[in-house]
Amino acid sequence: MKIERFEDIIAWKKSRILVKDIYKLVDESKDYGFRDQMRRASVSIMNNIAEGFERKSNKEFKQFLFIAKGSAAEVKSMLYVALDLAYLDKEKFDELFDLTEEITKILSGLIKTL
Repeated sequence: MKIERFEDIIAWKKSRILVKDIYKLVDESKDYGFRDQMRRASVSIMNNIAEGFERKSNKEFKQFLFIAKGSAAEVKSMLYVALDLAYLDKEKFDELFDLTEEITKILSGLIKTL
């Protein structure tokens, strides 16, 4: 299947779900620094996928996918902080961590393909 729009990329679609889940998770948080960082890191994943794709160069796309992977790692790290500070329970942690890990694996496969 040829990808014609960034919206067709599975990692972008899953990142969009992750962003929505993260926003819901931190919506009521009074820890503004944590809340804003979680939001920025999750949005960075989907935005870097989109921006890289629109560059229309495999080399640049690949570079942006690596940045998206870095942002995914940041989200995973921040999820540990959220768990340790009891901002979320273990079940929600596992759900978000697994989704972020899935996105990371898809990005890795896409990078290898390019």
